[in-house]
Amino acid sequence: MTSNHPATSLPPLLSTLITANHILHHHNLVDGYGHISIRHPSNPAIYIMAGYLAPAVVSCASDLIEYHVSDGSPVDPSAGKGYSERFIHGELYKRFTGINCVIHSHSEAVLPFMIAGVPLRPAFHMAGFLGTAVPTFDITALYKPTDQKDMLVNTTHFGAALASHFASPTAPATSALPDNLVVLMRHHGFTTVGESIQDAVFRAMYTHINATVLTTAANLKSSSLGDGVERKELDLLTKEEAAGCRVMNEKTADKAFRGWIEEVRAVPLYINEMAREEGERSLNLD
Repeated sequence: MTSNHPATSLPPLLSTLITANHILHHHNLVDGYGHISIRHPSNPAIYIMAGYLAPAVVSCASDLIEYHVSDGSPVDPSAGKGYSERFIHGELYKRFTGINCVIHSHSEAVLPFMIAGVPLRPAFHMAGFLGTAVPTFDITALYKPTDQKDMLVNTTHFGAALASHFASPTAPATSALPDNLVVLMRHHGFTTVGESIQDAVFRAMYTHINATVLTTAANLKSSSLGDGVERKELDLLTKEEAAGCRVMNEKTADKAFRGWIEEVRAVPLYINEMAREEGERSLNLD
């Protein structure tokens, strides 16, 4: 990866981006597919994400590509192949100036909610950021007769339509932060955002976990274990509880993130050459 906008904060941030790829893979948020990006810390008109690689094997700065927010084109015209769905990321950075990380996942825990048409709502306190209603983006209405209907967000047009679902219907064309932090994508997965890598990874992680908890609760309620119990709706977080839990989530996400970092450092599959170089520099300084 090359950069025309060097920043002293860039190498540590790129190292964290590589580690975040590993965290998402380790916790089944991505496999060979799915991706995470960051906005360039000194040039908000550029975003950075891995090239055409499985997230588990992203390991060094040369695995990363810079793109223009304006149109998704690579800053370096000779850059290698990238993800066709980078437009998810670029259009979100374009619409919301305050977000600095975007994650797209095909979580197997979340997918059933779109297929069954069941709302994804916060089932416990770690998922307050979901609010009371998670929107669903359906790309099918945007297709032209000649389009390949593969559900991929692979144009600026599709990306802008997805980004619009993060905003309320009355929101301006651009704003600092979105009204919704997670959007489901019909027959595809979900996308989430954050003001930092830590925030976005936390939200991706607990969107996935919350879906599992909610499914388990629904199955338990309908099972024979519920015989003789008055049938009520699932007991989910109220609007006020979700808002309060979101505040708590954001104040404590650093604790979980530090633990996830150490998890992937202990797994030989995950190689982060930038983190290794930072450690060696630190030892030399000592």
